[in-house]
Amino acid sequence: MEKVVLAAAGLYVIVLLRAGGTFAVGWLAAAGARRSRFAERLSSAKFLRAERAIQRWGAPVVAVSFLTIGFQTAANFLAGTMRMPLPRYLPALFVGGACWALLYATVGVGALEVVTRLFAERTALGVAVVAALLVAVAGAVVYRRRRAPSAARDAAAADEG
Repeated sequence: MEKVVLAAAGLYVIVLLRAGGTFAVGWLAAAGARRSRFAERLSSAKFLRAERAIQRWGAPVVAVSFLTIGFQTAANFLAGTMRMPLPRYLPALFVGGACWALLYATVGVGALEVVTRLFAERTALGVAVVAALLVAVAGAVVYRRRRAPSAARDAAAADEG
């Protein structure tokens, strides 16, 4: 249990710094855009309506984004660019970050203990499992790389026709 608590505490600090930093970068990027040639577009009625909606209702999205893969950074950056008020953003960051840290700490520590026990008790099986995982990952990478050019050709053909 002590390992999970330490891992969760470390992960919590990391996620607060990373997600908070992403929010800050978004905030600064938006501030710069508001001083650029895009300022007129950012002051349109449609954009301002979207900004108000995110400022008001974005906190639950930010909190839930920590339980997704691939959406978390975008949600925090968007919250920053849309100037979500800190009194709404910070509770979402703290709650979502805590859920993320606990989830990854428990799963991570559990997986590490399983792998450690597997290698200690059945080394050959542990090596075989790791080798199988590496082959599966390599196969997935090769499959995606071979498929990507054909998908790009299909998209280009659809655009032409």
